[in-house]
Amino acid sequence: MKGFFLFLLSFSVSLSISADETDLTDFAKSYFAAWKDTQAPDAKAQDIERYLSFLHEDIGHQHLPYDPDDARLPDGKKSMRSGMLFYLGAHTSYAAELKQVIPANNVVVITYSTKSSGIHPQTKELIHQSYDTMEVLEIEDGKVSVVRKYSE
Repeated sequence: MKGFFLFLLSFSVSLSISADETDLTDFAKSYFAAWKDTQAPDAKAQDIERYLSFLHEDIGHQHLPYDPDDARLPDGKKSMRSGMLFYLGAHTSYAAELKQVIPANNVVVITYSTKSSGIHPQTKELIHQSYDTMEVLEIEDGKVSVVRKYSE
């Protein structure tokens, strides 16, 4: 009888861990889809707002080597909105493919590849880019609290 209860306990714990990982995996896929929409040539401000809905107000964002500070700031989401609106519609072509989602505790890692072309809004130069990226997303209360982005 004791063995049966131990089996039930371990089975229920494994189900709860699997459910948490499934939730994080689904969250990461939705997050990526929302982010990808912000990069499309026909992206709108509403696409940015949908993406931002995944983030805490005081989001920390690190994108090495361009943005080395991952500090959470009270106006983190506001700053991201401003930066994203600056680049909105700069792509003339864009494609991204989600490669991998790795959930663990309160963190999920996503890897993806992108190809894009566009006109830089400040320099007006034509830019072609292709790179692989890994994002480490720290999750707190169902939203992203810190993004750490690594690109090749």
